[in-house]
Amino acid sequence: MAPQRVGILTAGGIAPCLSAAVGCLIESYGRLAPAAEILCYRHGYSGLLRGDFFPVSAEMARSVGCLATFGGSAIGNSRVKLTNGEDCRRRGLIGEGEDPQAVAAERISRDGISVLHTIGGDDTNAVAAQLADRFAVDGRPVAVVGLPKTIDNDVIPITLTLGADTAAQESAHFFSHVANECTSAPRMLIVHEVMGRHCGWLTAAAAIRYRSWLDRQEFLPAMGLDRRRWDIHGVYLPEMHWDMGIEIARLREVMETVGNVNLFVSEGAGVETIVAEMEREGLDVPRDAFGHVKLDRINPGKWFGAQLAIHIGAEKTLVQKSGYFARSSPPNGVDLRLIRESAELAAASALAGQSGVVGLDGERGGKLSLIAFDRIRGGKPYDVGCKEFRQLCKGIGQS
Repeated sequence: MAPQRVGILTAGGIAPCLSAAVGCLIESYGRLAPAAEILCYRHGYSGLLRGDFFPVSAEMARSVGCLATFGGSAIGNSRVKLTNGEDCRRRGLIGEGEDPQAVAAERISRDGISVLHTIGGDDTNAVAAQLADRFAVDGRPVAVVGLPKTIDNDVIPITLTLGADTAAQESAHFFSHVANECTSAPRMLIVHEVMGRHCGWLTAAAAIRYRSWLDRQEFLPAMGLDRRRWDIHGVYLPEMHWDMGIEIARLREVMETVGNVNLFVSEGAGVETIVAEMEREGLDVPRDAFGHVKLDRINPGKWFGAQLAIHIGAEKTLVQKSGYFARSSPPNGVDLRLIRESAELAAASALAGQSGVVGLDGERGGKLSLIAFDRIRGGKPYDVGCKEFRQLCKGIGQS
């Protein structure tokens, strides 16, 4: 039997899949359960706690295809953790003595929701799992089905999360413009800081795509349009261990022979060192509601560039961050196909009363499946020993 009401929310940071996923879910219910009423909660769990939602009208449902041409989330995001009661109270989302999880569960019951779709990363789906457990214990017939979005592609056991492929493509495109800054001054150091707190997948994937783009370009070395100047000279990921002395010597040689140095750096590379220095100096380390270090506040790319510039003799250093550009993009063809297929399975699973996260299950041959919440974990590291990354490092002369 079709559910009376379906709730949809997007949460966490934005990614190239969010608006499209909302639209595809609405279209899927239009095919599978046209009688279902769909509610969209504004700004994720914040809207859920406040009861701030809007119903999807028939006119809206006919036009949601346009959402696939936009990035961001049309219904709004927020970083709210239902297990952080203090932060929820500070934001005015709950009252004194209230438990945000209990408030959220009661709101879902009050709103008549029988299916909740959460579109977000591992934090978002961890909260969704807790809600699903609460409903199961209370005997409430509410299906909770998540869709995994994160440009870091770091969710276990999912092989490719929604939005990641687009983010890699757009990060490479971003640097194809920034790389031209190598002509703006002699002995230029360019640091391309890529999002990736604990996982270097996005940095590696963007670097591989950028070098593939270089392979398709025509160069004119006699006039200074030398591929070596536009190439990548170093890639640094959180999963890598490198000897700074060896890297300084290698990059100094690149600067002397090529005339500039271009680096791809994950924002999480070297963070432990930066945080340790801040704590030694008695400085406050800014953290968000989830306890994560606010990387935009400590500025890893700037720190990384400053450490290298003096040692390799750079006359000018340029740090450019592709994160907001990449994560705000509309989905590419690869992502859009995966979003549509995932939304269809998510709706079908919910209608069958099943809960979990829909994704490409790496422990089941990469098959698109409904994965039990207890198998979902964040923090999947990038495999720096994989063939593609080893070839990248060999191609740029980095051990």
